[in-house]
Amino acid sequence: MINRLDLRGAALRDLDARTLRNTLPRAELDVEAALDIVRPICEQVHAGGAEAVLDLDEKFDGVRPPSLRVPAEVIDAALEQLDPALRDALNESIRRARIVHEAQRRTESVTEVVPGGTVTERHLPVERVGLYVPGGQAVYPSSVVMNVVPAQIAGVGSLAVASPPQRSNTGDFIGYPDPTILAACALLGVDEVYAVGGAQAVAMFAYGALDAAGETVCEPVNLVTGPGNVYVAAAKRLLLGTIGIDAEAGPTEIAILADETADPQLVAADLISQAEHDELAASVLVTDSEALAAKVEQALKERVATTKHVERVRTALAGPQSGIVLVDGVDEGVRVVDAYAAEHLEIQTRDAAGVAARIRNAGAIFVGDYAPVSLGDYAAGSNHVLPTGGCACHSGGLSVQSFLRGIHVIDYSREALADIADTVVTLSTAEDLPAHGAAVTARFEEKS
Repeated sequence: MINRLDLRGAALRDLDARTLRNTLPRAELDVEAALDIVRPICEQVHAGGAEAVLDLDEKFDGVRPPSLRVPAEVIDAALEQLDPALRDALNESIRRARIVHEAQRRTESVTEVVPGGTVTERHLPVERVGLYVPGGQAVYPSSVVMNVVPAQIAGVGSLAVASPPQRSNTGDFIGYPDPTILAACALLGVDEVYAVGGAQAVAMFAYGALDAAGETVCEPVNLVTGPGNVYVAAAKRLLLGTIGIDAEAGPTEIAILADETADPQLVAADLISQAEHDELAASVLVTDSEALAAKVEQALKERVATTKHVERVRTALAGPQSGIVLVDGVDEGVRVVDAYAAEHLEIQTRDAAGVAARIRNAGAIFVGDYAPVSLGDYAAGSNHVLPTGGCACHSGGLSVQSFLRGIHVIDYSREALADIADTVVTLSTAEDLPAHGAAVTARFEEKS
């Protein structure tokens, strides 16, 4: 059901960092190949506006929305019809996310470099953001929370959400996104929601969309955030520069670092929970205990047979992106998971907190038996929009900072500039840019 990779002894010791990264199980996300598919889609949206987006909805999602922008009364109906227990759960998720993200607020800092010379760093929000919420094999009202909460706390003034229209919707919601997504938007006070998915959603956000009469349906945005499939990732790459992006999110992944003290049933349950997302989802166990590995394999056989999305889970666990990696000890395990740089990393070892403190590369770290990834997905207060595909070695997850721009404000007096003028001239001369130095010395020339 799940492959094994033995990295004990020389098998790990002889690998350099790059070779180790390439040796570990990983889902393949060929964004380059997808670019050829999404380029004409984006060009169609650029040229055809709202009508082109509706045509693409019909082509790819099998349903043509009654309107591209979801009417306010449909969003209101979604909230009115929301199951009370789900409403309470979403409200609690929002409450906890706000607690964590409020702590990420940046304050203006003023640094006096020299008397009369200051540099102030201001943090200003992006003016308009497009938030993408997937809706393929599953729908994710939780992703509405994870995108909207930090953007609102950052002070973004204009937020728009896009999510695919659902062919299975009935009643008030035919041709629109899943009603739970609409209800989550309503709870967060977001009333600009579009029934559009995939690359065409990213293109609509990048270029904006006019209707046949030339009226604006969707204004272009400055930044697009949110997870999606390979085509969403490819569209983000293609349109980077026209828009800013958070990341090119790939298939989801979990790595679990465990020793013989771990409960194999919990390890198996957590591996399955991630495999449930997608056939390409990666579930990786790194352990120094062959006995634990065998028990986890047995637990997987038993648990997979009873899970709802059994075929999806089996495909993900049996794929080349998943596996059990055997190492000599926890130290070696730390090296392996740091090289893997997982989107989600669980630590189920002795002194789990101490081991977690040694990790340098992970999107989010879940410590001990009572912090499963699913807690972070919904209600830990942390953000679940995280770097995938090893990008956690250089990037972090979505946060308030994702929606802010740091701007330096330089304020020097005449005396402070005079004091540093020779340094500027020396450096500009070294770079053969004498006009740079002249721009300083001109300020001290005697006026005729």
